[in-house]
Amino acid sequence: MEHFITSISLVSKMAPDDYVGFTFFIGSMAMMAASAFFFLSLSQFDSKWRTSILVSGIITFIAAVHYFYMRDYWEAFGESPTFFRYVDWTLTVPLMCVEFYLILKVAGAKKSLLWKLILASVVMLVTGYFGEAVYTTGSGPAVWGLISGLAYFYIVYEIWFGSAKKLAEQAGGAVLTAHKTLCWFVLVGWAIYPLGYMAGTPGWYDGLGDLGLNMDVIYNIGDAINKIGFGLVVYSAAVTAKKTA
Repeated sequence: MEHFITSISLVSKMAPDDYVGFTFFIGSMAMMAASAFFFLSLSQFDSKWRTSILVSGIITFIAAVHYFYMRDYWEAFGESPTFFRYVDWTLTVPLMCVEFYLILKVAGAKKSLLWKLILASVVMLVTGYFGEAVYTTGSGPAVWGLISGLAYFYIVYEIWFGSAKKLAEQAGGAVLTAHKTLCWFVLVGWAIYPLGYMAGTPGWYDGLGDLGLNMDVIYNIGDAINKIGFGLVVYSAAVTAKKTA
């Protein structure tokens, strides 16, 4: 009983208007629940889709662990856990790019596509971190944000108009449907991250700060939508492929 009372006393009270803390809490639980769902569903599918489902579970599991850390950091210091967030993204975003390669392997996707997408995602993240956490004065955030944005648009181009699109069209069926949906996630869902970046860094886009946007709330919502959504798209494609097999 004494241990229980001590544990309760260590839990900090969350203010009713602490939307950052609220979204960190919801995000951590949602990611963990998604991981359990993906891992427990692995036995339903053959080897062609099992790896994709496994990667989906790994993505949300990594995110859940980091969200527990980020939630505690926010509660302790009331500051944006930028470092932990970029560590999370450096692990999970390249894995999200791996998903494109995995579902396109059936159409003959080569590892060169995999490495192009991974490299572009790493450039996008490293330069984004420089602009948001290292070179935070003068034109630094705008310059590094531009480089990060160019890497992002390269990924968009590759999956919408490049070799990835051609492979998806060759595969057809569930693969093509999944590819198109994931493309929309990257184009629309990932666009949340540049919005959060601009809301939290100085530049010609300073007017965004007047909208009262909090980059952590934006990032948390974006993470939940994109990472869980990515996995659900792959899961849906696997289910469809199984029914039509």
